[in-house]
Amino acid sequence: MAGSVARVSGPVVIAEGLVDAKMYDVVRVGSLGLVGEIIRLVEGTATVQVYEDTTGIRPGDPVENTGQALSVELGPGLLKSIYDGVQRPLDVVQKSVGDFITRGTAAAPLDEKAVWEFTATAKVGSEVSAGAILGTVQETALILHKIMVPPGLKGTLADLKSGSYTVRDRIGSLRTASGTVPLTLSHKWVVRVPRPVTQKLPPEIPLVTGQRVIDSFYPVAKGGTACIPGPFGSGKTVCQQQLAKWADSDIVVYVGCGERGNEMAEVLATFPKLQDPKSGRPLMERTVLIANTSNMPVAAREASVYTGITIAEYYRDMGYDVALMADSTSRWAEAMREISGRLEEMPGEEGYPAYLGRRIAEFYERSGRVITLSPEGRPGSITVVGAVSPPGGDTSEPVSQNTLRIARVFWALDASLASRRHFPSINWLQSYSLYTRDLDPWYAEMVAKDFGALRQKALETLQKEAELQEIVQLVGVDALPEREKAVLDVSRMLREDYLQQSAYDEVDTYTSIRKQALMLRMILKFGDLEQDAVAKGTTVSKLQALPVRTKLSRMKWIPEGEADRQFADLGRETELAVGALAAGGA
Repeated sequence: MAGSVARVSGPVVIAEGLVDAKMYDVVRVGSLGLVGEIIRLVEGTATVQVYEDTTGIRPGDPVENTGQALSVELGPGLLKSIYDGVQRPLDVVQKSVGDFITRGTAAAPLDEKAVWEFTATAKVGSEVSAGAILGTVQETALILHKIMVPPGLKGTLADLKSGSYTVRDRIGSLRTASGTVPLTLSHKWVVRVPRPVTQKLPPEIPLVTGQRVIDSFYPVAKGGTACIPGPFGSGKTVCQQQLAKWADSDIVVYVGCGERGNEMAEVLATFPKLQDPKSGRPLMERTVLIANTSNMPVAAREASVYTGITIAEYYRDMGYDVALMADSTSRWAEAMREISGRLEEMPGEEGYPAYLGRRIAEFYERSGRVITLSPEGRPGSITVVGAVSPPGGDTSEPVSQNTLRIARVFWALDASLASRRHFPSINWLQSYSLYTRDLDPWYAEMVAKDFGALRQKALETLQKEAELQEIVQLVGVDALPEREKAVLDVSRMLREDYLQQSAYDEVDTYTSIRKQALMLRMILKFGDLEQDAVAKGTTVSKLQALPVRTKLSRMKWIPEGEADRQFADLGRETELAVGALAAGGA
């Protein structure tokens, strides 16, 4: 039985007469059938959060309950897709209604006409449980899509055949305790419910990004959480695009949550053109984009992050490493604040709802490196990187503070660094990573035994420079002793030759972790030689004039294939040049 609209307040609709309604049921509102979700029930009255513009909806309009919670459809065809916040494929919508989404528009999330070649691997008659692989589909040239038994199902595989199927075709059936269940290439999952796992694993493997300031100083683990807070123009979006392109993840899910339309348009225009550096194939072949711009209905913005994380969990369950970029969670929180105000809930700090911290925690806690539901215990991971856009760059506001309680990596973007054209503009004094101790054994085994010591020494040098800068501002550089001038000199090398990295340079855009160790060791070695030379009477100005110093400043452009040979030559040349100068100074 359909109910009716009693009251309308922006995206919030009060409905009466919905029989047997449950929390989070999806409803259709008005003659256009606008999609909404029940978020409060009081006796026979339901409060509905509508994901589309409610202009024209009036009391008495029909409200129909579908009886199902907000879900996403999971199956072959997700990759290369561009969705809105409630999983409507934007390219399909554009072909049917034009460049602007009209209200009530519906489109199947997966192409129902596309035919996929399914190769069955499970044996008919065998006992299978949730997460067991039934077969595979080559979704793109880069990703083999594994068709799994959906969570909550187990039984005997009655039949299963290889062949050409659409996502709606029956590929087999499963005989369960409650009856026979048909199997298809796709299934649905409720977005607000995390997909179950067997076990969470400790964060012991880094997500290598090729960005020196991240990998060397503030690494994030696979399955970890990171946040990038920063004001307008500080480079949040470029940082996330670099991570999407270069991080050693198998799948990328990019959620543009409430971002400016022109910024999101740039992402949608550039991502399909990006090339996956590992394979040379288009990056979109392992990417899902979810676009929810700031002019789209506010309620759909709140749903978009759940849509993104559910798709990420699906690919994690196949055993893939997934990187999810949420840009930005501040807009998501603003959507929560607006809905909360419409619901007349008691506001918390700065008008945000009292449950803001819990919602942010629930989202980030769906990350992790896990053992998935599967007989063989497949490992998989989701690494969540959330951008935060605090008003005026003030990270003391509630969204930043609640995010920092959960996220274990803090990449503090600095507007002053961005204005000096220092990119990535991650402030090395304000940022931190709580994964460094967990990851040190991996760095020691896979990169260099002394990598942790190199990192610590570099950070101490940069901290010493910050302390000396206060004195320099009072008395000038010339008043400092030569030893402290040498500290400023090596700190400058760390800042300009190591931390500064161009996203648009063919060589500098990505630095392997091995080359990072070589670069860091070379700069710190020069610093030690510089201190020895100064102790023997040489001045820093003479050391700066050495030709080898220019070569050191250009080492970031040494190609990866020539790194070992060129760094070995550069090390010998540095020792000879500084040694000769020190002998002359003595």
